[in-house]
Amino acid sequence: MIPTYPFSRRQALKSAGAGFGYLALAGLLGETAQRSSAADKAAPKPLAPKEPHFRPRAKRIIFVFMQGAISQVDTFEYKAQLQKEGGKPGPGGGTLTASKFQFKQYGQTGSWFSELLPNMARHADRFCWLRGLHTDTPAHPQAVVQLHTGSANAALTRPSMGAWLLYGLGSENQDLPGYVTVNPPPNFGGAVNFGSAFLPAHFQGTRINDAGDLPNLKPQTAASLQRRQLDLIQAMNRDLAATPGAPDAVDGVIESYELAFKMQGKVPDLLDTSKEPRTVLDAYGVKPGPAGAFARQCLMARRLSEAGVRFVEICQPGWDHHGNLHKGLIDRCASVDQPVAALLDDLDRRGLLDETLVLFGSEFGRQPTAQGPDGRDHNITGYPMWLAGAGVKKGFTYGASDEYGIKAVEGRMHTNDLHATLLALMGLDHEKLTYRYAGRDFRLTDVAGTVVNEIFA
Repeated sequence: MIPTYPFSRRQALKSAGAGFGYLALAGLLGETAQRSSAADKAAPKPLAPKEPHFRPRAKRIIFVFMQGAISQVDTFEYKAQLQKEGGKPGPGGGTLTASKFQFKQYGQTGSWFSELLPNMARHADRFCWLRGLHTDTPAHPQAVVQLHTGSANAALTRPSMGAWLLYGLGSENQDLPGYVTVNPPPNFGGAVNFGSAFLPAHFQGTRINDAGDLPNLKPQTAASLQRRQLDLIQAMNRDLAATPGAPDAVDGVIESYELAFKMQGKVPDLLDTSKEPRTVLDAYGVKPGPAGAFARQCLMARRLSEAGVRFVEICQPGWDHHGNLHKGLIDRCASVDQPVAALLDDLDRRGLLDETLVLFGSEFGRQPTAQGPDGRDHNITGYPMWLAGAGVKKGFTYGASDEYGIKAVEGRMHTNDLHATLLALMGLDHEKLTYRYAGRDFRLTDVAGTVVNEIFA
């Protein structure tokens, strides 16, 4: 039952709401901030920093998500047998298709990179490769959701990886979101990929675009008046939250309103990349319009991480090359190669790479066989990702696929194993990080997951 109020109070709320444009953030934000009233100061802070289960190796994560599935045999994995036998029947059917791109070895590790990624290749000795990954489904929507939530069943919504991290560790910064996603895929699960599902709403991700815009954040009235308006609205929200049977989402709304008020003064400056020196903008390749979109994302990821955001995800779509493989790869790789390399350089130069873990990869890989005249189909049985920065060995490779790049044959890692390992790097035991819901304990890794300790520095 929703409480009723005297007419004067309802009228006050209506008047207050007229100048309170940022309240629309309630469905987008998932964070808390210091409150001004004595009652609020006495209330628990759900996003206050929490003690990890054991010593963490990383403080925060930047996930660089290449949506659509990069062709690993044209970028990161040189397969001599594939190059030699191009045009012949593949061991599992289809026609083997050699890469048209030249490969070279880089660094003391001799890691292979194609000519498409010369800037990332400079960091060859920084990367910790996971080359034996596999997942459950070749369909993009389910695979993307599984990568982000641990479950391929989008109908049974589970909390996202970033939401689990906030639930387990809280936030380093009480005036900013603890979890930010930049340009998340509008389809392939949509908001499920950064949602909190059955976890409290304040653990969900905050969505922004590559221009740094967050809807309805611009203040419309003076801060003192907004504070009075917010106090009134929050008093009514707390009355509702205290009512038997009130929905859990009310607590999330209360937290969202408070964070929105705090963010008005901090977020616009934080996301304004134009204030960076020209040398930094040029290093990332920042330019106006869509051509500079991913470069802006990478620069914002550094700024957000430096400000204490626990989990940042950035996204570059367009890797689903069933056709137009070669021209498409040239375009996509050119859009990410310089910005990603610059992100690693910038984090290192600022002393952040030693405490920030960078994960780069797709929901699955692509086949070494042809699909049509110029394409490759999905590969869920063997594909790579790389890690760099805090907590992992430099210039290290764990796992391998076969001589053609079809299946993982060494160091096989399921998506559940990847999640268990990422949580461990952040100081969390994936078997202990649970939440009671619908009569059972849920976790990111469900009932599976093995930590791959071999990659730990």
